[in-house]
Amino acid sequence: MNIGELARRTGSSARSIRHYDKAGLLASHRRDNGYRDFDEAAVPQVMQVARMIRLGFSLEEIATFPPCMLRQVTDAICPDALAAHRERLAEVERQLFDLARLRERLLAVLPPNERVPHEPS
Repeated sequence: MNIGELARRTGSSARSIRHYDKAGLLASHRRDNGYRDFDEAAVPQVMQVARMIRLGFSLEEIATFPPCMLRQVTDAICPDALAAHRERLAEVERQLFDLARLRERLLAVLPPNERVPHEPS
């Protein structure tokens, strides 16, 4: 299938798909006219790559995941990738802790009438 059809079927942009292909996360071949051509396996691959990006993984990290992570569209985590997900969660927890400490330091230097908590926008 061409990149436009793959984009339509996955909800990803053609630009993103080109980026994933260039990073080696997809297997495409070139037609005689030079355009990329993808097989059916690319549909779940693109959807899973996009999902993993939304979870905070970089393309470089995704490239190290076992192939089972790209074979099917699922919210289940491939057992071989559990460690990477746990590490990502630990990093997010560290960042949240650091941000909470920073927030407290900022609040401490503000005058009392300026300490009104603001809702995130």
